Amino acid sequence: MLKQVDAGVLNVTYGDGGDAAGLPVFLLHGFPYDIHAYDEVAALLAAQGCRVIVPYLRGYGPTRFLSADTPRSGQQAALAHDLLALMDALAIPQALLAGYDWGGRAACIVAALWPQRVRGLVSAGGYNIQDIAGAARPQSPENELRYWYQYYFHGERGRAGLAQNRYEFCKLLWRLWSPNWQFDEETYRRSAAAFDNPDFVEVAIHSYRHRFGLAPGDPAVEGTELLLAAQPRIGAPTIALDGGGDGVSLSGGSEQHARFFSGPYQRRVIPIAGHNLPQEAPADFAAAILALI
Repeated sequence: MLKQVDAGVLNVTYGDGGDAAGLPVFLLHGFPYDIHAYDEVAALLAAQGCRVIVPYLRGYGPTRFLSADTPRSGQQAALAHDLLALMDALAIPQALLAGYDWGGRAACIVAALWPQRVRGLVSAGGYNIQDIAGAARPQSPENELRYWYQYYFHGERGRAGLAQNRYEFCKLLWRLWSPNWQFDEETYRRSAAAFDNPDFVEVAIHSYRHRFGLAPGDPAVEGTELLLAAQPRIGAPTIALDGGGDGVSLSGGSEQHARFFSGPYQRRVIPIAGHNLPQEAPADFAAAILALI
């Protein structure tokens, strides 16, 4: 069931299902996806007695900014504050957090900086907190190739291209990032409707510029960005997931990420699966969450 609530700077639209008295689990999508990535995962968790909350992130679907004056930031700290504000608005003091891509980043940050709010963490890609100071260091040529879309967004041609061709552009990313996933047009179209949000382009472009130090952040979350620059460790029980066929993950995925976790930590690789892990491998994704409950 879709609901809406004012939370922080947003009016958030979110799915809310399962047992209202069960353990709250937040499922957080990435770019360019939406809440439908979790349809099967949510059903599996609800069947096990969980309360399952799946929000549209800022810039997606019916979620809207409350004020025209709020910066349309896509930076990591803003995403984390959105999640924290949503937990507060729903009066949920502690939850299990699970996500990938942008959503995994928000979950990792809340787990690192507000550990008392997090029962456990499932993060596709492992430690997703960005090292902005180190972003200028060149990667291997193979890794640089995977980031072509981010470099495209650094210029105004990329902004215009995303605005003009968002349906086709994001569909291309789906294909490149999940080369073994044979999704049909209806599956893509259902999620692509979320990209018609009036702030989708602005939030996405800012995200991919800020992470390289090419755009200023929202002053309201600058204090959080300063804390993230220290690459804080995560103490919550964590399962990191990697897709064996992920077309955008850097070489090795989260293989070297254990050093960022001070609590119980496990890494699982899901063969064949690509970047959109919850939609491509819902049983594996749900099993990781249930293992932490």
